[in-house]
Amino acid sequence: QVQLVESGGGLVQPGGSLRLSCVASGYIPTFGRMGWYRQAPGKERELVATILINGYSDYADSVKGRFTISRDYVKNTAYLQMNSLKSEDTAVYYCNAFFSGTDYWGQGTQVTISS
Repeated sequence: QVQLVESGGGLVQPGGSLRLSCVASGYIPTFGRMGWYRQAPGKERELVATILINGYSDYADSVKGRFTISRDYVKNTAYLQMNSLKSEDTAVYYCNAFFSGTDYWGQGTQVTISS
């Protein structure tokens, strides 16, 4: 049984930074893909960033150059460093793990960007 628990969300001003963490319990193979998605009110869930075992990462165009995804395989944790935050980054952020044809999701953490 895989469980993902996010933390690090909160309220910050535009231009600020946040670091989200996703701790995975249960077995996630190192070849598994981990990523972050977000869902703003009234919008569909969208991909923010993903990372593979070889370090290859992919980002939504809207966050390129501002967000960085990383993964600590020893701690079984994924991170999302978010800089230069904008109001349009406001959303619930979800951690995702995908392997063996199955998606696993965390419960989400709220990120609000407002002055």
